[in-house]
Amino acid sequence: MKKDQVFEFFRRLAEDNPSPETELLYGNAFQLVVAVALSAQATDVGVNKATRALFAKVKTPQQMLALGEDGLRDHIKTIGLFNSKARNVIALSQLLVDEFGGEVPATREELVRLPGVGRKTANVVLNCWFGQETFAVDTHIFRVGNRTGLAKGKNPDQVEAKLEMAVPQPFRLGAHHWLILHGRYVCKARTPECWRCKVADLCAFKPKSEAPKK
Repeated sequence: MKKDQVFEFFRRLAEDNPSPETELLYGNAFQLVVAVALSAQATDVGVNKATRALFAKVKTPQQMLALGEDGLRDHIKTIGLFNSKARNVIALSQLLVDEFGGEVPATREELVRLPGVGRKTANVVLNCWFGQETFAVDTHIFRVGNRTGLAKGKNPDQVEAKLEMAVPQPFRLGAHHWLILHGRYVCKARTPECWRCKVADLCAFKPKSEAPKK
């Protein structure tokens, strides 16, 4: 995809959704870290259902430690891999208390030290809470990047590097949200809904799918 096409790609997505946001619900940086860590191999809808009651009572790492692993597990048992996720959330809460005064750090290097927090999770936190221009490559962004020709890569790190180079201002801050939402609701994994895609004419994917017949 050429530079002018990339600009037009994001211009149209931005026109359609001027203020894109994560669909995860959270009230502060700590809750965001927890929500994103829980969202691995789970849907945002499922995570939000599990964290609604949890976040009503737990707003800090200290409160999470007081709840304990068993208490946390009871809240998140509807989410996949809840046992290992509960262990990680308690461990990351302990590290935040021990080394960061209970505050969520604002650098990728520090964030990825937290148990259960990889590069993607760190990028989400940096973007959504700290307003940094990061690209959190999940399964949707990986698919959209490769399928459209916007950012081709064999793994998430390669796609992220391509996006770093390709995405222009003023779209860098919101880019990963637009791509996730586009992949989730339009450029779907099995059958992309090309007939209602705002950027279909810019996309390298062929053949374009047609609207289902009624």
